[in-house]
Amino acid sequence: MIIIDGHNLLHSIVKINEDHGAISDVQLCWIISRYLKAVGEKSEIIFDGTGPRDKSRFDNIENLEVLFAGLGSDADTVIEDKIRASTAPKRLTVVSSDRRLRDAARARKATAVKSEVFWDNLQNQLRRKKPVREPEAKRFGLSESETKQWLKFFGIEQ
Repeated sequence: MIIIDGHNLLHSIVKINEDHGAISDVQLCWIISRYLKAVGEKSEIIFDGTGPRDKSRFDNIENLEVLFAGLGSDADTVIEDKIRASTAPKRLTVVSSDRRLRDAARARKATAVKSEVFWDNLQNQLRRKKPVREPEAKRFGLSESETKQWLKFFGIEQ
């Protein structure tokens, strides 16, 4: 399970990609979802505040649960609570450049990853070309009925 400090990651992306401009929280979530699908992982991303009034744009994002800390809290506190509550902290990866969160993760033997490093790994993973799956017929040949169909198509009778 990966727990991501949403605004911290967005801020890091802006610093890294100064010439490209900022991306929105929704765009970030969809990009992370593509990454999670590629690596076969699940994640939660926590943003400060209450988020947009209409949260429907965050619906149906695969492998990623999008949470907002709300008015009475902040993302760091929510993430710290999740780290403390985890029954398997060694399986957690916490993504934040915030020293407080990285220290909390390490105290429970979870993995702590700086936002910049996570973003770089994510981008590298998404750039990789997926191997093209060869058709089974290439390895095993055509079935007898397929062979007959092709021979008939080309006017070659057996």
